[in-house]
This record gives sequence, structure tokens and C-alpha cells, in this order.
Amino acid sequence: MSLDIRVVFIGAGNMAEAMISGIIKTGTLEPRQVIVTNRSNEERLLELHNRYGVQGIVRDKLKIETADIIVLAMKPKDAKVSLDSIKDQIRPDQVVMSVLAGISTTFMEKNLQAGQQAIRVMPNTSSMIQESATAISPGENVTMKNVRLAKKLLQSIGKVYLIEEEQMDLFTGIAGSGPAYYYYLLEHVEKIAKENGMEVSQAREIGAQTILGAARMMLEREETPAQLRKNITSKNGTTASGLQALADNGGGDAIKAAIEGAMHRSKEISAELEKAPVN
Repeated sequence: MSLDIRVVFIGAGNMAEAMISGIIKTGTLEPRQVIVTNRSNEERLLELHNRYGVQGIVRDKLKIETADIIVLAMKPKDAKVSLDSIKDQIRPDQVVMSVLAGISTTFMEKNLQAGQQAIRVMPNTSSMIQESATAISPGENVTMKNVRLAKKLLQSIGKVYLIEEEQMDLFTGIAGSGPAYYYYLLEHVEKIAKENGMEVSQAREIGAQTILGAARMMLEREETPAQLRKNITSKNGTTASGLQALADNGGGDAIKAAIEGAMHRSKEISAELEKAPVN
């Protein structure tokens, strides 16, 4: 059963499409309940309309007050301009939901009118297949009704976690950017497999299934990742040899650096945006 709301996506990039795909495929919203807009790229809006049936409207023709949830899905550097352009049209019961890295609820509230509602959200591109890990952090003015509504909407694209604002940049480093880390791993699996005579397509499937199986086992059992690793690591065996090679080549340090790098960049984006003058 679909929710009785209308959602506007301001921005038509990959994240917007991933969320739209999940929302429509699960029947959480019907296509007529979703509007996607951008400044002038009508070709992209038509593409999304043809693919998902949603409405595509260029910004100049959009009536923002017709939506219940307004999703900021443009580039972070354009967030302030977008907020400035819509804040005079937002009703008290509407909620603005950002899916942008580095855009805090504080930033949104500073660039909206007093009392207007803002929620910070961090999904990832697995939204497209309803397997996102999505964080949600409500601002000070958000009603419980709108928190529940946002959560129901986001549950259509995967698991939803309520996270404190100060942990959102860390969540970005772990989950928002996370899928790319696994794709990077599988790129190297493909490369090594090809060098050793295996078909790339077969190696890709084997690698993906291995990650999928390991993830499911961890979610379905009570053991920690360390315990599960120890369970399958025999002394002087092949797994021990592989793990030692990872350790010798900075595997743990590289993972730590990747997460912290994404986390710090999210904080940098926030700091850069905070320096911009508030109208």
C-alpha cells in the first residue's frame, strides 16, 4: 500500500534515481506521487519519466508547496541556493530532507525560515535494489509525525538507522561511500583472476557472491566479525596466508584510511558551506 504523500526531488543525479527506483519498485509511492526537477536538463527529466513514470518538471515551473517531502539531491555546493529559492514557499507542515554529504541539519535550519523542518539523511546507491543502509537524523523542529513518515519512505529502499547528527559524517564514511569500497575490491579480484586465466565475468560473480554470503552470515549470527574470521582461519592454512598478506600490505590501515578519508571530507564540505554568508 502506497503512502498518501507527494515527494519532490530537487536534483536528478544518481542518488535521486537510486531512491526513486526503490520507492517506485516497492510500491511505496506511485509514479504520479513523485516529482523530479532540475534547473534546465529536460532530457534527463524525460529519461527518468520514461524509466519510472515519475513527473519531470524544470525548476522554474515547479510549485514546491504541492509536496509533503522535499528531497535535496543536487550537488552539495548548490544546496544553499536551492534552500534560498524555496524557503518562502515551504508550508509549516512540510519537511526538507537532505541526502547530501556534509549538509547538516544546522546548515539547513540556518538557510530556512524559523521553525521550518529539516532532516538529514544518508542513503547509498544500493537504494536502487532496496538494500540501502540509510541513516536519518532529524533537526530540532521536526515533528514525530514527519520523522515516522520519513522513516517509512526510506524503509522502502533498505534498512534505516536513527543516528545522532555528530555521527552522520562517520556514517557517510562507512555506508554512504561504502559500496564503492567493495566495488574497488572486486575490481582487483577481476584483475587477479584474469591474470590467472579465469573469465572476468565468472570471477565477478564469485567475488560478489562471496561478499553477499559473508554479509548474510554476519547479520544472521551473533558472532562478531572477529569471531567469524577466526572460525574460518586454520593455522598455516590458505585463509591465514591470505590474511597475513593483507596485514603485511596495510589492509587494516587502508580500510581505516578510506573510512576516515570519506568522513573527513564530509566534515570539510560542511565547514566550507558554513563559511558562506546566510541571507
